[in-house]
Amino acid sequence: MLRKALYEAANVALNQVKRPFALQAWGRKMAEAQGAKRARTAVARKLAALLHSLWLNEAEFRWA
Repeated sequence: MLRKALYEAANVALNQVKRPFALQAWGRKMAEAQGAKRARTAVARKLAALLHSLWLNEAEFRWA
């Protein structure tokens, strides 16, 4: 269930979020080069790593 949620979050981040951020730009560039499905999977993996890091450090997400 977590993998599905991360994949859906990556899909939303790439397609529906209006405010630009680095992960979105990276994912869109990857989608052009290697395909949308592979890019969504890569963004989901990066989101998982980001969330894990935030959880361990007890930090808040910053858009910058």
